[in-house]
Amino acid sequence: MSSRITGIFNILATPFGADYAVDYDSLRKLVRFQMEIGAQGLTILGVMGEAAKLSVDERKAVMDTVIETVAGAIPIVVGASHSRLETCIELSAAAFAAGADGVMIAPPPMEDKSDPAILALYSRIADSIDGAIVVQDFPPVNDVFMTPEVMGQIADSIPNARYLKLEDPPLMQKIDAIRQRTDKFEIFGGLGGMFLLEELNRGASGTMTGFAFTEILVAVYDAFKAGRRRDAEAIFDKYLPLIRYENQPLINLTIRKAFLRRRGAIAKATPRPPFNPVDAGTEAEITWLLGRVGIDDPTVKLPL
Repeated sequence: MSSRITGIFNILATPFGADYAVDYDSLRKLVRFQMEIGAQGLTILGVMGEAAKLSVDERKAVMDTVIETVAGAIPIVVGASHSRLETCIELSAAAFAAGADGVMIAPPPMEDKSDPAILALYSRIADSIDGAIVVQDFPPVNDVFMTPEVMGQIADSIPNARYLKLEDPPLMQKIDAIRQRTDKFEIFGGLGGMFLLEELNRGASGTMTGFAFTEILVAVYDAFKAGRRRDAEAIFDKYLPLIRYENQPLINLTIRKAFLRRRGAIAKATPRPPFNPVDAGTEAEITWLLGRVGIDDPTVKLPL
């Protein structure tokens, strides 16, 4: 199993053109941009990557484009969640065949949401593929709540499911509850990076989030891991207004893409329908916010 899955992984946005087709030129540009600003890994085709709006063929094309562009420079985790288990396994197998380091899988909507049913689901997936599985715990997507008990069972009984992307608040309390049951999970936070410092302090291995200023989270992570906690706190606190603003419910994806467009990383900021648009006031607030945190030119890597 890959040991490269650690640190700050950017959950890559999926750029679309004016006709809402995938903009593969922008996708390549965005991948290169994320590597240039220091992303330690990429997680593609997640919730904020709009995977649910893509066909299976589009998902495979996005995956192939990203893996080809990265060319092994940094690790890649591919979102393979799907309402059909057979399609999830198919997407996972395709990801590993293309060179992915891991696949991220959330349970599909299930009638039986019991711990034994969840454990059986991941066991069946693991029996069908050989690579690393990142278990995604994000109840708003599938209405499946995974208890710390079943998390411990998954980590202890499924050797290739040793990574967890945790987005079920209260995050830090759940990290501790899982840690009381197993030490075999590498745990990653999310939720826009809003609790990165606290997650690291509770023993998280990093985060997977689509926050548009990846280099900020990398600087926080590197300082924290180097024992420079005051530096990590100072960087995080300076840019917290940016993190907070981007993570607004309902319009977080649209704001994130607006930031990425301003950074010159994608050509158009519009998600694929359905989506919640931002208004002129929001665009003005983005400009105001960038000035407040001292970002004069968002197109370049911040000097942190």
